[in-house]
Amino acid sequence: QVTLIESGGGLAQAGDSLKLSCRVSGGTGLVWYMAWFRQAPGKEREFVAGIHWSGRRTYYGDAVKDRFTITRVSAKNTALQMNSLEPEDTAVYYCAADQNVNTYSDSHDYDYWGQGTQVTVSS
Repeated sequence: QVTLIESGGGLAQAGDSLKLSCRVSGGTGLVWYMAWFRQAPGKEREFVAGIHWSGRRTYYGDAVKDRFTITRVSAKNTALQMNSLEPEDTAVYYCAADQNVNTYSDSHDYDYWGQGTQVTVSS
């Protein structure tokens, strides 16, 4: 059984930084494509960032490009560094993972999801 364990998030003011972490628990193998999505109240789930299993390729949504950085800590662990936070970044952030991903920004490509962690940014 595969479980994604998220940590980080919380309250921040505009301009602050926060860091999210996600770890894959269970499963076999060391090839895990991982990503972060977010969903604000009343809005659809939005792609934030994704990382190749090797860590050599990263992808970002337009809204967070140049402010957020996704890194691979280990084969089953990724982190999302969020800088220059804006009130518009307020959302529940979800970690996603799978062992075969064609389109990083497509949530349907991921079979495994974390429970979500709240990020709230005040102005």
